[in-house]
Amino acid sequence: MTSSRRQFLQIASASVTGAALGTALHAADVPTLGMIFPPANYPVPPEATLLYPSGVRFLAEGVGLEKMTAEEYDRVFGRILPAAEKLAKQGANAISVMGTSLTFYKGAEYEHQLKVQVTKATGLPSTTMSTGIVEGLKAVSARRVAVATAYDEDVSHRLKVFLEESGFEVVSVKGLGIVSFKDRGPVTPDELLNFSASVYEGAPKADALVISCGALKTLDLIVPLEQRCKAPVVSSTPHALWASVRLLGLSGQAKGYGTVLAKS
Repeated sequence: MTSSRRQFLQIASASVTGAALGTALHAADVPTLGMIFPPANYPVPPEATLLYPSGVRFLAEGVGLEKMTAEEYDRVFGRILPAAEKLAKQGANAISVMGTSLTFYKGAEYEHQLKVQVTKATGLPSTTMSTGIVEGLKAVSARRVAVATAYDEDVSHRLKVFLEESGFEVVSVKGLGIVSFKDRGPVTPDELLNFSASVYEGAPKADALVISCGALKTLDLIVPLEQRCKAPVVSSTPHALWASVRLLGLSGQAKGYGTVLAKS
């Protein structure tokens, strides 16, 4: 090999190494949210990058939940802290447990203690999808809420208890009766919009609508539902993301997706 050829390869190698190092350093500079999802191998949801296409990096880790039942939540609950620690090692600056029912199913104090334990284990600020709903409702000064869920009667009742313990009056709660989406299949946008609107419209003097379950795709339904119900809508994934990125020092604002997300 000639001297000039050897020098060329050395320069090229140095350039590649420098570019890779620069990319790694750049990624490290971007605020990073670590998200823990109930299902195994769950990808970063598209809502995350639709709401926040820049300025934040997202990481995802699953805990292997198979059904939305109290027994199944108990089975996987012990996997949450190891998942949080893994995300912290990958560079997360904050942790969000992105499962509504997984975090509310034993009540408000239990959900609070989960956040305490995640922060203690990782040294990072933490939140949950259930906290996202509570903070979203507080942002619009909601007091009396109608609640549409994906869940069966037991899990829907547990959400009612959690919201009441969090300071809200639940005037109506109704679920789709889903225990496993593998058995039920996806809920269509029209089905979810009409179901959610019917829950609100059948509620006496509710001042906000809650839609609970991270697997329900609600982002594009928030504005149509607010227009139909003439009330703010708070739902699991969008408002958990809103609350979560605020832990990173961001405003969370994402205009065009309803009342809460329009706020800075």
